[in-house]
Amino acid sequence: MEDQQICHIFNRGNNRQKIFFCRENYTYFLRKVSRHLKPHLNILAYCLMPNHFHFLVQIKNGFDRYKYSQGLAVTLRSYTRGINKRYNRTGSLFQQHTKVKNISESANPDYYAFICFQYIHQNPLRAKLANRFEEWEWCSFREYLNPSETLFCDTTLAKGLLDFPSDHRAFVAFSKSVISEKDLIFTHETP
Repeated sequence: MEDQQICHIFNRGNNRQKIFFCRENYTYFLRKVSRHLKPHLNILAYCLMPNHFHFLVQIKNGFDRYKYSQGLAVTLRSYTRGINKRYNRTGSLFQQHTKVKNISESANPDYYAFICFQYIHQNPLRAKLANRFEEWEWCSFREYLNPSETLFCDTTLAKGLLDFPSDHRAFVAFSKSVISEKDLIFTHETP
């Protein structure tokens, strides 16, 4: 991972178990990511699902791999400790290794980044957790529909890096039509 590269970061629950059990868990996890990972990454898109998460990010200038790795470890460990304490459970919550796909090094980085962005937003629909993109609260899609709600993602940067319509109606229509089954297989390797 190097400055300005685009990466897809994802992990899931150990044995595909749930990692988010209630609304408070999702917000707690996003606070951890904000505190420990955002100093190293520009978040372009994200989706938190009951048993996994996805982030599409751009590496910030001056990236320090060690500090990022420590930030990721602290995020996952402290979140796991909090969940274990709250739900009186023990053991690991996440799979051992968080996956990082360096999109910038793929054969067609612009295409892969674009498809990954769309795939992340389509996750709740494909899992039948929502009927419309806007319904899933734990996804960055709504930030792209209403810039005044932008709290977590760098939507301006993403719009500059990825080619999609700026009008929200056109963006929704375009998002619904962009991914074919072939693209799904290409993008989705884990959760």
